[in-house]
Amino acid sequence: MSAIVEQEDMRMQASACPACIAGPSAERLAAAAAPRDARLMLSLPTAHCAVCITDVERELARQPGVRSARVNLTLKRVSVDADPGVEAADLVERLAQIGYEAHELDPDVLSATEADKRGRDILMRIGVSGFAMMNIMLLSVAVWSGAQDATRDLFHWISAAIALPTVAFAGKPFFVSAWGSLRGGRLGMDVPISLAIILASLISVYETAHSGRHAYFDAAVMLTFFLLIGRYLDYRTRAVARSAAEELAALEVPRAQLLSDGVEVTVPIGTLVPGDLIRIRPGARVPADGEVVAGNSETDRSLLTGESLPVWAGPGAVLSTGEVNLTGPLTLRVAAAGRASSLHRMADLVAAAESAKNRYTSLAERAAAAYAPLVHVAAFAAFLGWLKVSGGDVRLALNIAASVLIITCPCALGLAVPAVVTSASGKLFRKGMLIKDGTALERLAEVDTVLFDKTGTLTMGAPEPQNLTDLAQDDLAVAAALAEASAHPLALALAEATRAMGVQAATVGGLREVPGFGIEGEWQGQRVRLGRADWVGAHPGEVTATHLQIGDRAPLTIGFADRLRPGAEAAVAGFLAAGKEVHLVSGDTSGAVLALATRLGITHWHAGALPAQKAALVAKLAAGGAHVLMVGDGLNDTAALAGAHVSISPASALDAARTASDIVLLGADLAPVADAVRLAVQARRRIKQNFAISLIYNAVAVPIALLGFATPLAAALAMSLSSVTVSLNSLRLK
Repeated sequence: MSAIVEQEDMRMQASACPACIAGPSAERLAAAAAPRDARLMLSLPTAHCAVCITDVERELARQPGVRSARVNLTLKRVSVDADPGVEAADLVERLAQIGYEAHELDPDVLSATEADKRGRDILMRIGVSGFAMMNIMLLSVAVWSGAQDATRDLFHWISAAIALPTVAFAGKPFFVSAWGSLRGGRLGMDVPISLAIILASLISVYETAHSGRHAYFDAAVMLTFFLLIGRYLDYRTRAVARSAAEELAALEVPRAQLLSDGVEVTVPIGTLVPGDLIRIRPGARVPADGEVVAGNSETDRSLLTGESLPVWAGPGAVLSTGEVNLTGPLTLRVAAAGRASSLHRMADLVAAAESAKNRYTSLAERAAAAYAPLVHVAAFAAFLGWLKVSGGDVRLALNIAASVLIITCPCALGLAVPAVVTSASGKLFRKGMLIKDGTALERLAEVDTVLFDKTGTLTMGAPEPQNLTDLAQDDLAVAAALAEASAHPLALALAEATRAMGVQAATVGGLREVPGFGIEGEWQGQRVRLGRADWVGAHPGEVTATHLQIGDRAPLTIGFADRLRPGAEAAVAGFLAAGKEVHLVSGDTSGAVLALATRLGITHWHAGALPAQKAALVAKLAAGGAHVLMVGDGLNDTAALAGAHVSISPASALDAARTASDIVLLGADLAPVADAVRLAVQARRRIKQNFAISLIYNAVAVPIALLGFATPLAAALAMSLSSVTVSLNSLRLK
């Protein structure tokens, strides 16, 4: 992108030591100056419907230089094709004006997180195998009706022409998985499945070639069809749209304004080195870790800490990647950027936690590990036994071995968990909860400890003025006038509250915002100020507040409190009544955390917790044998969410937090969280019942197959019956 020259605030550059400025290399400047079309990617956490798509795309298309904008509602992102020079910050600001929260993402980081096609691929194979199965069954009816000799052989060959390509195409997921297991020296669940399908097909070809009375092409295709349904259910319950670690890394600002000899140059983040000086304009996100060397402002750390209260930033203050500069320009000396930044370290922490959680083995997988070898042993024993009994009749021995392999095929076992999870997911969805991970219900049933984040989780994350009725009308009018002229979060909340009360703002002249402190002006010949306690001469308190000073009068304090999320009291009470240990962990001040913990009856609380400290608390509890449920919504909660035994985020949470969670709370009410644990216990009971059904079925069916009373087709029908029984038992959850 072309170099951008700015002449404002030269005093900031003068304050920096020239020796401390690491000049950009020729390669870096050349890369920065190379014009190219901008492809911008923005996250849209609040987009949820078709109207949102229309609003966002239409508004962005109106902006100068924007050629096109396409919203992906599933991923909650918008891709923008624009001319060089179009800044993401301008588009974010424009979307905020029409009511849509947006964050810039790095499209290069997200290149591997496009929509997964695996689900559609499995559905296509289900459709092909289902259509083929119906046609082969029609041909089989003719054979069963008495077709003989050449007519019967013709129908069998037609069935083969349909079945063999179908099995090769539709059964590919099982064959590929089985081959991978064998190459790794393992007997996975797909090995007996693949062997059963292949044996049924080969025996059918052999029988057809020798004018046999029976062929089992319908059994091979039917087996494939039912197994694909189970595989799709399993996929749907396990599919997660994207990696939380990638989402975290993508939140890093991809470009920075590098200061070099008094000139601002837009450079990629990856080219920054420690010691570089960068300019951070008001409203921009901090692109690297570092120390402020010039300027005064306040920063919004809600993306990192979950707390909405801004923090003062001035010379000597240390800023982290991802914070938002609110009121004044800052000059930052880079300490760490790119993969060395705190945001990337948090992403690495999440990635490690995700890997650890992915090592959790579901009940079905553990059962299959023990069951799969028994299937092969039983089939091989049947082959050897009947080969000896029949006097060397390989054809008969193979038929019976195939019947044993098909009848013991772990289809019902494969459906035992996905069918329950799908049924339970539907019930929880109607209660306002979306399950994203197939093992989440199993883990949720084991929970004995619950960790709640505060702001945005137990509370709504929006400050509300508490004592406005105690102020005189003139004081309210002045406060309203000052608040309406500021972009500070507390000022915005105050302005909204005074408007709702019908307060007419006073006429205040000479309005001026002092970065990092507040806003001041003149009213009726008196200086008036709204802002920090030390700026107006007030005594700082433990609660969140802003302070109003009119002339020489004593400052007035306007306190703020966060509104409790609906159902928060019911959820905490439900967990406590069930004997769970409940913790409140927050990055907020100890006074605010203690007040909320006391109100909700929570005895274990932790204040001022950084993201790594939250993750460490989860790890500490887990090391002590606890099964932790983490409920949080912020970027600062993401590592803890990923590291917990099971995790839940509200729909209002940041994209990365929702991605790291196993369950998403779709509504604002928190009460269903406690109900989810109770339903998870019921679901685990159904899963165990399904395993019992599968074992009883095998105890009855396997001896029948071993004694030679079941053909491969009868075995396939019996296997299908066991799968249907498991599915019906799972539906009892509804």
